Amino acid sequence: MSTAVAPFNPASMSTLQKTLAFASMCVGMFIALLDIQIVSASLRDIGGGLSAGADETAWVQTSYLIAEIIVIPLSGWLSRVMSTRWLFCASAVGFTLASLLCGAAWNIQSMIVFRALQGFLGGSMIPLVFTSVFLFFDGKQRVLAASTIGALASLAPTLGPTIGGWITDNYSWHWLFFINLIPGIFVAVVVPMLVRIDEHDFSLLRGADYLGIVLMTLFLGCLQYTLEEGPRWNWFSDRTILTTAWICGLSGVAFLWRSLTFANPVVDLRALKERNFALGCFFSFVTGIGLFATIYLTPLFLGHVRGYSALQIGLAVFSTGVFQILAIPLYAVLAARLDMRWIMMIGLSLFAISMWDFSAITHDWGAGELLVPQALRGMAQQLTVPPTVTLALGSLAPARLKHASGLFNLMRNLGGAMGIAACATILNDRTNLHFQRLAEHLNATNEALNHWLAQVGGNLQALGMGADEAVTGSLQQLARLTLREAQTQTYADAFLSIMVCFVIATAMVPLMRKMAMLAAPSPDAH
Repeated sequence: MSTAVAPFNPASMSTLQKTLAFASMCVGMFIALLDIQIVSASLRDIGGGLSAGADETAWVQTSYLIAEIIVIPLSGWLSRVMSTRWLFCASAVGFTLASLLCGAAWNIQSMIVFRALQGFLGGSMIPLVFTSVFLFFDGKQRVLAASTIGALASLAPTLGPTIGGWITDNYSWHWLFFINLIPGIFVAVVVPMLVRIDEHDFSLLRGADYLGIVLMTLFLGCLQYTLEEGPRWNWFSDRTILTTAWICGLSGVAFLWRSLTFANPVVDLRALKERNFALGCFFSFVTGIGLFATIYLTPLFLGHVRGYSALQIGLAVFSTGVFQILAIPLYAVLAARLDMRWIMMIGLSLFAISMWDFSAITHDWGAGELLVPQALRGMAQQLTVPPTVTLALGSLAPARLKHASGLFNLMRNLGGAMGIAACATILNDRTNLHFQRLAEHLNATNEALNHWLAQVGGNLQALGMGADEAVTGSLQQLARLTLREAQTQTYADAFLSIMVCFVIATAMVPLMRKMAMLAAPSPDAH
């Protein structure tokens, strides 16, 4: 006997009620997305506070990403079982408690476990907000709401290093997690009071695709681990990476087969038959590459090449978020006048131009030199994500929306994971190549080099070094400078690789169908 309750129709809510309900959900999504990158500029401080090495500390971010990427595609099924408001409430409560535990972690092992809990318990809040847009709003209100979540989806991880760097520099790394307590409690209390989209159906627990859930967990968990740890351990030369890659491949094939043959799969891959949704997932994937890979590369460059502190890194990348916010009115004007496809094409093109500007990077780039490419990237994010959300999810029937939202958000995270892994591999492999090419020109026939070595050697002797020590010291300085230039050229290679992805994506936009603004669907279709 079904335990489903008669659905509640959100059309009966006033515009103010819908707006407040949607805004409260956006707070939850924002803090869940913010925590992906809020630790990125502060990993050194966390490792020092917990007496952990760099390899162990990297898992503070990796464990969160693995857990989040597993739960996001599950959110559609979970929301049908528990209802949107109670799943959102449970996610907010779990995320808040896990944040408290992270701030109170006593060693690196406990921190990694609590971060995994934080990502798993809070991850459902992200796709549920995307679904709510199409159930709460229609017409121009839907465009505005989609613009809001698009802005937050790209703004939160962009601001993460800035906010995290400032908190760590002014307080301590513990407050990276304690700041979640007040908004988390707010969301846990307010969302159940305001959000009425659907009702629970516990009967779905019977006959659910539990095998599919296990296969998906193995596939996504091992995929994320392989992508995160592969560049660090030289990919398949490491036995553990090879093992997880095999498990990922086998479970991935089994999961695809199960999802396409089971009557009620946990992830609705059949939604990919809809052209706009399939292309939207592709654009979400590419956007994830650009969003997360540049957030990975820029702080890394500023920390390793420029020697910036966490706060300096945060302030240097802050301009991206500023220009994204400034682009919101521009998007609103364009959305009222242009086809969504052409707005998205403008955004993807701007992202490609931004990456081209980034490729001119030199060793002395700081906040001033980064301003123009980061401004273009901020505007590009605002002009790319909202139309992608609208065109991809707005093309689907209401009954498929919840499952499809999880898949759409999963593709963005997978794009980010693969983009970061590819960029890390480029940094590892191309640095040696550029170093060797630069070294070929550093020989006795290079008059400028001989003059520089003589000048540096003379300076070192003036400081009290012997002749032999001065020669050794000048050669060591030359090696450091050569490595710095090789690293800088490698960062340029990584940005050019990202640019190629956006050029391809821009060329594919005309394949999408134009979509009219539809009325908000009735929850009866669920």
